[in-house]
Amino acid sequence: MRSEIAQQPEALRRTIAELLPLRPEIEALGRRTKQVLFIARGSSDNAAVYGGYLLQTHTGRMATLGSPSIATTYGARVDLSGVLAVAISQSGRTEEIVETMRWAADCGAATVGITNGAGSPLATEADVALVTQAGNEVSVPATKTYTTQLAALAVLALGLGADLDTSDLERVPDAVEQLLEAPSEPLDEIVERMAATQGAVISGRGTVLSTALETALKLKEACYLHAMGLSTADLLHGPIAVLGSHTPTLLMAAPSGPVLEGTVSLAERARLADSPVFGFGGGQALAEASDVHVPVPDLPEWLAPLHLIVPAQLLTESLARRSGLDPDVPRGLNKVTQTA
Repeated sequence: MRSEIAQQPEALRRTIAELLPLRPEIEALGRRTKQVLFIARGSSDNAAVYGGYLLQTHTGRMATLGSPSIATTYGARVDLSGVLAVAISQSGRTEEIVETMRWAADCGAATVGITNGAGSPLATEADVALVTQAGNEVSVPATKTYTTQLAALAVLALGLGADLDTSDLERVPDAVEQLLEAPSEPLDEIVERMAATQGAVISGRGTVLSTALETALKLKEACYLHAMGLSTADLLHGPIAVLGSHTPTLLMAAPSGPVLEGTVSLAERARLADSPVFGFGGGQALAEASDVHVPVPDLPEWLAPLHLIVPAQLLTESLARRSGLDPDVPRGLNKVTQTA
């Protein structure tokens, strides 16, 4: 897992260079469609959360997360004319996702497949395939395949008309390199303070909600923690009651943006509940409201999830080993999950 985390800068460079030339093909699909339906599970579903926020805030298109069981279990028919169905699968061979993409096409949708599996059913059957260039990923917890999926979704947004600066996307690999070379002391302290905990709350909002959800998933699968990933808004609607001295709060935020103020307010409220607050990103404002803060390079909010997840991946790997666990092979999990 650690070596694959380190491969992310180059994987992102290859992916961005490979996919940016496909924008005209995406644009052509965009002219035929108005809404976007994401089809995914697991880490890919967390990536889709990012895609949903990105498309709705920057392309003016309604974007929703699909429920694959509507197709695979209920066998329902839905009118998907005018819909762009975006299926996301690391391997491109998860039967449920491939079957749901076929169902969407049969219901009238245009299709995009985002996968690391060139030649996989997802790649060969989609109208447009965005094949990421992560290379072979051996560790069960997804790292470089996840970040390259986010890069593919950023390219999707650009192809669907987002008025965003492509050069900012091309800066992401360098930002990830900076994080990998940054001093480890903040993460080391968080690892030590979390070593005796059995649960944690991880929160973010907007595009960064994807990072909170993915961090929670990583801590569950590799460290066996009861990790709850929530938007900062949902956390305030009841679950905040679980915060306390034995339940740390991990807060994710872009260095700027409309949701930063609310994240900082949540940090202050969590500290009042005696919850240790560990801030990731969020600039000086979140640093001042956190017990331990992990700084990140300054990228625009729309790209923050691509590098904010990296310190969370490093935290997960280190915490697992600190706990005597092998993060590469979590119990009960396989690299490709098939859902009945």
